[in-house]
Amino acid sequence: MSAWVVWAIVAAVCAGAEAVTLTLVLGFVAVAAAAALLVAVLGGPAAVQLIAFIAGSAALLLVARPIAKAHLRTPTQLRSGVDALIGKRAIVLETVSADDGRVKIGGEVWTARAYIEDQVLQAGTSVDVVKIQGATAFVYGSE
Repeated sequence: MSAWVVWAIVAAVCAGAEAVTLTLVLGFVAVAAAAALLVAVLGGPAAVQLIAFIAGSAALLLVARPIAKAHLRTPTQLRSGVDALIGKRAIVLETVSADDGRVKIGGEVWTARAYIEDQVLQAGTSVDVVKIQGATAFVYGSE
């Protein structure tokens, strides 16, 4: 079997696995395998193909992956709408349980529920907004 066929198979398998796992690892390995494939097609010896693969993998994993991962997460200051409220502190205005309650988040009063069902949060307690569902804030207090 020709070397370029092996590299094509490695690249295809890694790209397919990346599409399933979304880990940002196998995709970069697939790109490095494509670089080795190019070297093989151009007639480069096996040692140069291997060096292209290893160097490409290392460079992409050590340099590009951290940059790509940083861009996947939206910083808090760039969130808008209700997404901007997640992670904010709130003050309990009326006792919050799994069924009912009221909190003040950033000057606005919200209907609230306890994120942990058996937790009851008393008025005046400082809590964290875990998620927003419709017009209801789900909050967690570390009492």
